[in-house]
Amino acid sequence: MAFALARTRALLGLTAPLVSVEVHLSGGLPRTSLVGLPAAAVRESTDRVRAALVASDFRYPDGRVVINLGPADLPKEGGRFDLPIALGILAASGQLPAERLAEVEVVGELSLNGMVQPVRGAISCAVAARESARALILPAGNAQEAAFARAVDLFPVSHLAEARGHLLDAPAIEPFSTPIPESRPREAPDLADVRGQETAKRALEVAAAGGHHVLMVGPPGTGKTMLASRLPGLLPPMSESEALETMAIYSARRLERDPAAWRERPFRAPHHTTSAVGLAGGGVPPRPGEISLANHGLLFLDELGEFGRAILDVLREPLESGRVTIVRAACQAEFPARFQLVAAMNPCPCGYLGDGTTRCRCLPEAIRRYQARVSGPLIDRFDLHLPMVREPPEEAAGHAPADGTTAGRARGTDAPGRTSAAVRARVADACERQLARGGKLNRDLGPAELARHCPLDADAQSLLRAATRRLVLSERAVQRVLRVARTIADLDGGDPPRTHQVAEALAYRGLERFHLG
Repeated sequence: MAFALARTRALLGLTAPLVSVEVHLSGGLPRTSLVGLPAAAVRESTDRVRAALVASDFRYPDGRVVINLGPADLPKEGGRFDLPIALGILAASGQLPAERLAEVEVVGELSLNGMVQPVRGAISCAVAARESARALILPAGNAQEAAFARAVDLFPVSHLAEARGHLLDAPAIEPFSTPIPESRPREAPDLADVRGQETAKRALEVAAAGGHHVLMVGPPGTGKTMLASRLPGLLPPMSESEALETMAIYSARRLERDPAAWRERPFRAPHHTTSAVGLAGGGVPPRPGEISLANHGLLFLDELGEFGRAILDVLREPLESGRVTIVRAACQAEFPARFQLVAAMNPCPCGYLGDGTTRCRCLPEAIRRYQARVSGPLIDRFDLHLPMVREPPEEAAGHAPADGTTAGRARGTDAPGRTSAAVRARVADACERQLARGGKLNRDLGPAELARHCPLDADAQSLLRAATRRLVLSERAVQRVLRVARTIADLDGGDPPRTHQVAEALAYRGLERFHLG
């Protein structure tokens, strides 16, 4: 009898729990048994491993081979266990020192010719190996992304023979080392290219500075999508911990992030035909959805009224908690989902309600049904409600109004204060003030923190009380108004909010002209 132990990592959500691969060889008729709650892809690994060992000129042991993946109650899926199983068989059959194999962690999928293929969740495995103070042997195709975990010895291999040779020091592989690139700003459309819509531009600056959720409602052609596409260029880069968490989410979905822009915030814009599972995540095993892929970034939902109401309502809990939990019969996974929601919709089925013309022919009942697709509790979770109106032709063209005044002059490339670079600098300063004051953005302030960080004078309190009665604001809406006022004050220098800043925050709550809110 012979025994060998290899250590590897499963993938459950974004965590990588340790799995012990125990290989036991004994006499008897040739047979290979794999136990330990393996999924179908894992059960098939015995055939892949046998073919890979034979193709690599290694001996597959005669007799009975029993492979146990422990702990037995942890679900295992995918081909990530192929390489540790193959090395465990080599160690148990004396073709590899068993003590060397027990010192490292191994993950990788095998082709029939012995080539090692990339796996999902390599960053999570690297982080877990770092915390366990063990080196990690992994596919060469995963080395670049795993290197972002830092401070862990990575040994990338392209073939089963390379992994065995490293454990035999014949030859030993040098630890993978690559400099982490400085993240460069993404190439995004410039805010200065948008003519007119000065109120909406100001609102986007406030939203970017505090991470606030934005709902834009208006007829077609008023610039809703154009403005939303420019919001990513206003956001400051992620911190290193935020960027690592986001890369782990993408790795769990086999999606790649540009290493040169690894700290730039993600921007996701799913089509309105997406399902609730596609939005929130799910499947067997559970995988992250669009709201998790937008973690620490932007989720843009265009044509919000075309999404199903049940689909949109899955956003409500993640918007409050910043996490989404996927529960299945065999397992449970939790994914981060701290995203900034930006949505755009038409006010009615034809889209022309409130545009100042007579083009809208929608009946009141059709308008009511259309707007009811977005529930009141979801609308209440938007911090800024922007009614988008069509600009006069002279404004959209960048000319002064016909009366010769400068009011409402479109500020395009001739207004350097509203370029994306200038706004991004002001947003970065405001975010630094928030993080220095409370360690979080204003969007995430709780009631007690709001009372401490957002004191109002008597005039501002009086204005807020009157607006609460007139607009019939919920307690949640009042707190969101205070968070927005706090952000406006941070953009203006950081003093406590004054009456005019509270008034501006309240102005972003009105969608009465479209009968919303």
